Amino acid sequence: MFGRAPKKSNNTRYYEILGVSKNASQDDLKKAYKKAAIKNHPDKGGDPEKFKELAQAYEVLSDPEKREIYDQYGEDALKEGMGGGAGAHDPFDIFSSFFGGSPFGGGSSRGRRQRRGEDVAHPLKVSLEDLYLGTSKKLSLSRNVICSKCSGKGSKSGASMQCPGCQGSGMKVSIRHLGPSMIQQMQHPCNECKGTGETINDKDRCPQCKGEKVVPEKKVLEVYVEKGMQNGQKITFPGEADEAPDTVTGDIVFVLQQKDHSKFKRKGEDLFVEHTLSLTEALCGFQFVITHLDGRQLLIKSNPGEVVKPDSFKAINDEGMPLYQKPFMKGKMYIHFTVEFPDSLSPDQVKALEAILPPKPTSQLTDMELDECEETTLYDVNIEEELRRKQQAAHEAYDEDEDMPGGAQRVQCAQQ
Repeated sequence: MFGRAPKKSNNTRYYEILGVSKNASQDDLKKAYKKAAIKNHPDKGGDPEKFKELAQAYEVLSDPEKREIYDQYGEDALKEGMGGGAGAHDPFDIFSSFFGGSPFGGGSSRGRRQRRGEDVAHPLKVSLEDLYLGTSKKLSLSRNVICSKCSGKGSKSGASMQCPGCQGSGMKVSIRHLGPSMIQQMQHPCNECKGTGETINDKDRCPQCKGEKVVPEKKVLEVYVEKGMQNGQKITFPGEADEAPDTVTGDIVFVLQQKDHSKFKRKGEDLFVEHTLSLTEALCGFQFVITHLDGRQLLIKSNPGEVVKPDSFKAINDEGMPLYQKPFMKGKMYIHFTVEFPDSLSPDQVKALEAILPPKPTSQLTDMELDECEETTLYDVNIEEELRRKQQAAHEAYDEDEDMPGGAQRVQCAQQ
């Protein structure tokens, strides 16, 4: 009696879950699973169902026999038993096995939280032009990866023994004598096993990693700085930090640090620029050019008859910073005007201006009242320097008073 061939069913979903093509190599599958599994691991706040699907897809496609059945007949054929079943293994065991941990030793890892490796932060200096236009930067970094020769075991045989120095705890306690009847206990990682709790026989050490379980690797990361990103914003590469056995790999985080700009100041989505006008420009009109962050020349000019007052602002819509992830929307550009006055005027200039400008306010004092007033002399002063000097003098006078004989007694009396 001949059995009928199974019906064809979906044979692309597993490839889509891992984000690879149907002709992906085993190396491509490993890379895709590793990146996606780290990102979706429940210990990192990932989706448990997505994590389970990734493990199921990788388990099938990494097995040549199951992959052949899946490619030919699809998912249902595996479920009916042609490939020995699909998704039968614990997704946490598959993850642990992939990263060098034993999938069978110590039972299932479900319910047992893996230690998470530390995130590594790097500052990334960017110019205001980079944040306005967007850019990409290639950075070369060194990190530790699981030794491929021993799969993170550290030994040729895969065996290790309990560290005799710390009895497998990975920590030691040292006692420090601080004085008579006083001691201090301090806990620190065991220096014999470097906190791992296990040691490897010298003859059995892996020749590639020398028993360290990890080896250094150079890696180039391309960091994309999007338009409108802010100073201090973080760009994260999940699972790209140092690897370690039985550890969920941490992230590499780049923190943007904006360099100061010679012309523009940024506040959120807006740009601020300072410009000084002469008194003539402020009263009679002005025209000047601002070179924008993208190289465009903006013509800035006043309206006929317009007077610009000192310390005033004017705004240009849609010439500020692009909004993050909405680069077609932009903030405003604000121009802060400072008016530069002449140091002095000649008598002829004074007469000419008095003839043009509005008349001075008339004095409300009579000649007799004016005769009774005292004349004063005005002089220029730097008020900040003046106040600083007065504060310093007051501080020195207080110190002298404290040093006088009887000063301590006066304080004591005041306290009583």
